[in-house]
Amino acid sequence: MKYERKLLIFGIFSLCIVIASIIMPPTAQETQYHQFVDQRSYFGIPNFLNVVSNIFIFLAGLIGFIFLLCSNKFLIHKTFIHFSERWSYIILFLNVLVAGITSAYYHLEPDNARLMWDRIPIAIGIVTFLSITLMERISINFGLILLPILTIFGIGSVIYWYCGEQYGLGNLNYYIVIQFYSILAIAILGKYFSSIYTRSNDVYIVVILYAIAKLVEILDYEIYSLGQVISGHTVKHLIIGLAIFWITYSLYKRRPV
Repeated sequence: MKYERKLLIFGIFSLCIVIASIIMPPTAQETQYHQFVDQRSYFGIPNFLNVVSNIFIFLAGLIGFIFLLCSNKFLIHKTFIHFSERWSYIILFLNVLVAGITSAYYHLEPDNARLMWDRIPIAIGIVTFLSITLMERISINFGLILLPILTIFGIGSVIYWYCGEQYGLGNLNYYIVIQFYSILAIAILGKYFSSIYTRSNDVYIVVILYAIAKLVEILDYEIYSLGQVISGHTVKHLIIGLAIFWITYSLYKRRPV
């Protein structure tokens, strides 16, 4: 299939997903969402493991951020074709750093207000990674132009949900598009569009790790019941940290095609 036709199909499919999120009935957040199975406290910290496991996310973001700031010009030149691409990764890792903090803040005392601050950096980080994928597989300028637009949509999806919750009308449709369709779009781009860098298949590793993280989050109770050592939600934090670290590793190893 020709490049232009693939791009058109991808664009139409993405538009259909957005339209579907508008016309579909609102998706309400489960009333028991904040009731995580592992509520053990240690050292005076409630929900201890769900709180402190965020250090892995924070450290993964910190490693990526330091790599971009401290790498010499020669290495950066081998990692990026255009220097402007570096800023998108800086935004990504900064949001991972913030997400590590806000997630810990949320798990100290889970409620909707704290969850809003947890979800905002997550939304920004996901759409930034989508924009990066568009830069590397469609057009650098196209990805850069879409980045602020997707960021506004990501933040708006969280605020829209939270404001609705205040009146008992919470709707997660738009946030679901941000979190889940963005990851699916990244996988589609990885399958049908060539990257301008080597190690292009690393995007699949990141997507698979993210999918596993969401799965173990759903299996929070079931994993905890296997000896009551660690819960699925805590494992999710560890896997997300690994996915972010893999992005940094891929950056370090890749080269322009």
